[in-house]
Parts: sequence; structure tokens; C-alpha cells
Amino acid sequence: MKIALITSGAAGMFCGSCMKDNTLAAALNRLGHDALLIPTYTPIRTDEENVSQKRVFFGGINVYLQQKSWLFRHTPWLLDRLLDFPRLLRWVSRFAIRTKADQLGDLTVSMLLGDDGKQKKEVDKLVRWLSQEFRPDVVVLSNVLISGLVPALKEHWKGPVLATLQGDDIFLEGLQPQDRKRCMELIRKNGKSLAGYFATSTYYANFMAGYLDLPREQIHVVAPGISLKGHGGPRDFHEKPPYTIGYFARICPEKGFHHLVDAFRILRQTPGAPECRLHISGWLGENNRAYFDEQMAKLQEAGLGGDVEHVECPTHEAKVRFLQTLDVLSVPTVYREPKGIYVLEALANGVPVVQPRHGAFPELIEATGGGLLVEPENPTALARELSRLLQDVSLCKQLSERGQAAVHSQFTAEVMACATVEILAHYYAQQPFEAKPT
Repeated sequence: MKIALITSGAAGMFCGSCMKDNTLAAALNRLGHDALLIPTYTPIRTDEENVSQKRVFFGGINVYLQQKSWLFRHTPWLLDRLLDFPRLLRWVSRFAIRTKADQLGDLTVSMLLGDDGKQKKEVDKLVRWLSQEFRPDVVVLSNVLISGLVPALKEHWKGPVLATLQGDDIFLEGLQPQDRKRCMELIRKNGKSLAGYFATSTYYANFMAGYLDLPREQIHVVAPGISLKGHGGPRDFHEKPPYTIGYFARICPEKGFHHLVDAFRILRQTPGAPECRLHISGWLGENNRAYFDEQMAKLQEAGLGGDVEHVECPTHEAKVRFLQTLDVLSVPTVYREPKGIYVLEALANGVPVVQPRHGAFPELIEATGGGLLVEPENPTALARELSRLLQDVSLCKQLSERGQAAVHSQFTAEVMACATVEILAHYYAQQPFEAKPT
């Protein structure tokens, strides 16, 4: 099957959604399909082999300039291609990452308007390329925020288009209320041209069906999978302290890093608690540097600075090495996480987890048996469960073995790819089509 996967670059960040899309594309190709990962806005960034094509559609510079000035809505495509040069987009991304979501309302609305928006020229480019050059059997969007192109695409290409739901609400909730309302109206309108949807968890499928007023029967749950390359191997359990508590995710308020910092302080100040240290890793953008420094200052003030380490992990191999040094991992998110890939990565290496009882985490813990759940946004409860796990070596081993076995059998890239193909093949078989010239 010839599959076009259209993903959204995250302005130079390591983004869970585009990393999952990259893993899926690579696995589809290993299964013998012709899957092309097409980046939009900016090139994607991943710690595994990047399988996305070099050309970027809806290049961030062009999208922004066309939003701000009528002149750039009429510039020749050759100039546009120069502004879409990947190296230039990566450089500009360093500044774009600081833009807050509430400042992007007009631009998001315009993109969702598709042919009727200020980026019509960009829509035409992608539609023409898909319908005349690549000519896929099916198209999958990484989110519904880029669904503005679908009505225009369906005028020239009759195959099925599906969209993945994997965090759209988080961005929408950051918009001004009037912009959010308009965006949701347009997403529902564009959805009439979609054949169906993917969701990364049953929780998120149910939630988004209500949030966006989508037909629940059209939302197919395919759990995320990871490439097992490098993960796993023998697991050494520390019978004696000091133990290592780990955090591996984007370092930001919404991922709840501050809750883990507070839990660590509480744990270390509790009489009889096991001796432990805190190791931190994950993407840290300049826009969250002050937040990170504030949390580190709290630990210093508590006299715990010597027991905390921040580890850079720019490569896949470094990430695996980091995870394999941990006794337990916790990413106590504030928002309701729809995926939880870092949970799967930890469990793949035999590291049990302690996670809040919301979002996709209850499903992941039930399916893998690899961790414990606690009340969300409650550092005291988190400290208690971390302490319990570290002091019970038998429980730790049990969660480790169950979690690792489950991930290696049920949450691999190949399992995710096979489930995706089964759904795509169903829609493709129902909708024979022929592309027509634009």
C-alpha cells in the first residue's frame, strides 16, 4: 500500500507525536509498504533515524509571511521553495518555539480554512504534489489542526484521508476562547471530508469524540509502539540504596516536572525513607529554562542539590543508557496524556513507573502491569508510592518483568504498523478512486 503520512514539525523540539509518526513510517516500510513521511511547518526532530522526506510543505516562514502580508500570498513558487529550505527552517525554529499558543489563533483559523484561508497557495502546492506526483492510496494526517487541506485535496484525489488524534486539545486549549471556538467549528466542518480517525488510547478516543463532537464509531484506537532497537537486556536491581528516581520527558510545567521535584523533596524529608537521588533528562527549550532553574533552586534550598543530576540525551543510545540507570521513572503530567511513549520506553528497559491516574496512563498500566497509579497533582501521594516501590524489591522486580514482557510483545513499532495497515486497508478497499489533474 502507498501511504502518505503528513506530520507536523515542532519547531526543533523532540515532539512525541512526530517521533511516533517517524517510528510508524519506518515500521510500515519494513513491512513492505511504501510509506512516505511528509513534514509540515518545520523539519521533524527525532533521536532515531529520521525517515521523513527533506521537502517541507506549509513551511513555517511562508505560512507566517502569508498570514501577515498579501504580498507573500502572490510570490513565485521558486521564492517560496527558498524560504522552505530545511536548514533555514531549523534556524528560524529557534525563535518560533518561544511563541505562545494564544498568539496563534488567527493563523490556526486561517490554516483550517484551507482554500479559503491566507495560505491557499500552500494548500495548492501540497494538493498538486499529492494528487499528481506521489499519488498515494491513502493519506494520514498527524493531527486535525492541518485538516484544512482535506476538502481541497478531495476535489482532485478520491482516496480515503484519515486523521490522528494525539494531543490536539492541548494546543486548542491554549488559544483564546473565540479562536478556539472557531477552530473547533472548522475542524468539524473539515471532518466531513475525512474517512475516519486514529486515536492513541481509548481514553483519548472517548474524550475527543465529545470534545470535538466527532462520531465515536469512526475513531479507531491504535496504541503507540516503539522501536525496540537498543532497548532491553539484562536488568540489575539495586538491593540497597541509594536508588535512582528518573524523569524523562520534555521539561515543562504541563509534564508536571515540578510535582516530581516536590515529591522528591517530601520523600527525602520523610523519616525512614530510602536514600535516593533524582536524575532528569529530556528536551529543555529556552522558553522553559527559567522554569527549570526555579525547580533546581528549590532542590538546592532543600539541601538536595548534590543528589540531583541533569543529563543531556541528544541521541537514542544516550536515552537508553539513561533509562537503564534508573530504578523507577515518573512523569507526573498535569494534562491528561493521550500517549505516554516515555512510559513504554522505560518499561522496555525493565524500569517500573509511577504515574498519575488520568489520561492514557491507567490503560497503559493495566495492559502492561508495569507500574503504580497515584492521585494526579498530589506530590505527597507520589512521594509515598515512590518510597513504597523503592523499598519493596520484590514488587519492583514483578512490575519490571511484567512491564518489559508486555512492551516487547504488545507495544512494538511492528504491532502498531500492522494495526494501522489493517484499518487503512479497510478504508482503501471501500473507496476505489482515480486522481484527476488539477
